[in-house]
Parts: sequence; C-alpha cells; structure tokens
Amino acid sequence: MTTHTRLFRIAFSLTAAAVFALAAAPRAVAQELPALDADDFHPGDRIVLRVEGEQALSDTFTVREGPAIELPAIGRVSLLGVEKSGVESYLKTQLARYLKAPVIRARVLVRVGILGELTRPGYYNMPADALVSDALTAAGGPTKDSRMEKATVMRAGATVVKSDSLNRAIAAGLTIGQLGLESGDNLEIPRATDPEHIWRVIAILVTIPAAIVTVIAVRR
Repeated sequence: MTTHTRLFRIAFSLTAAAVFALAAAPRAVAQELPALDADDFHPGDRIVLRVEGEQALSDTFTVREGPAIELPAIGRVSLLGVEKSGVESYLKTQLARYLKAPVIRARVLVRVGILGELTRPGYYNMPADALVSDALTAAGGPTKDSRMEKATVMRAGATVVKSDSLNRAIAAGLTIGQLGLESGDNLEIPRATDPEHIWRVIAILVTIPAAIVTVIAVRR
C-alpha cells in the first residue's frame, strides 16, 4: 500500500467519524433531556392537513382533549397513542375508511411562546420538525441585552428544560419535537442584569432615610 493511499484512507476515516459524530449529536443530547413525551399529541397542537381533491378536509385542525381532531363530514378522529412523526400515515389509514385511495399530506404545528429579550417576542405556530434555533429566528433573534445562556423552557409555571440542557440542544441542532416542546410551553430568555442600574437603585435606597430625616427637621 502506498503512502498516498494510506493517507487517503486515514483522511477518509477521520471525515467519516466526524460526520457520524455530528449526526449522532442530536440523538445524544435528546437522550439527556427530561422525558417530555416529545412525540405525543397535546391539546393546542395543530395539524395542517391537505387531502387531494377534498377541499373541506384541506385545512388546519386544532387538537382537542383526548387527544383528537374533528374532521368535516367524518367527525372525531382520536390521536391517542399516535406519534407526531407518524400522523400522516395514520390519517391516511383513517381517511381510507371514507375515501378511495386518499392522497394526503399532514404536518404538525406546535404553538409555543418565544418570550423575553427577543426582537419580536410572542407566540408562534412552529412545525414540530423545525429546529429550536428556527423558533428563535422567527422571533427576530435575541437582543443585545439577552442572556441566552440563562434561557429556559417553562411549562405551567415550572421549569421543564434548564439552561444548560437547552443551550446544548440548540447547539446540537435539535428540533422542537426532539426537545419535547408542547403547545403552551414558553421558551424564555431573560434580560442581562445592568450593574449600573443596581447601584443606582441602591444609591436611591440609601438616600431615602436621609431624606426622611431632612423632611422631619424642616417640619419642626
């Protein structure tokens, strides 16, 4: 084997290892996250459904309690035990009971709050397969005063994804679904603390007693 061939094989092996590591990174980070039923449906999720030749069924449907959706002329379709990643094939099977060889497309949207120090904070309907970084981009990205390293995911007032886990998830390129975000969750980015502002507040508080004494003295 020539030296050139050996070098080529070594370079190829290193490149392949790097590609594999990058591909495995999201899975590894996802396994470190709390179990949040990432692929289950929850009320408030939305399904963008397109059925070829069926205008009434081509719409965006909100997931209700159950979980389930209500389809025109068909009625309630349960999503209990259905994974978001398999919803298209599942709905195709369900619609085949009423339509002949239906051709459908289905995509899941999750309504999440992207709040705090962002250019356009608010609530966004994001595809479950969109990157978490895409959600931040949709909200205009963090402001210069943001503390991105302190960002968390909140659910019903409780922290479900801590700062270190969230930042690793973003760096690894995890999707909203892989992170386990549900409709109603808030990704919150705090504002950087302003040391000068704190000292100004302390200075004001310190002067209050002196001001009170002065007022009392004047009144006497």
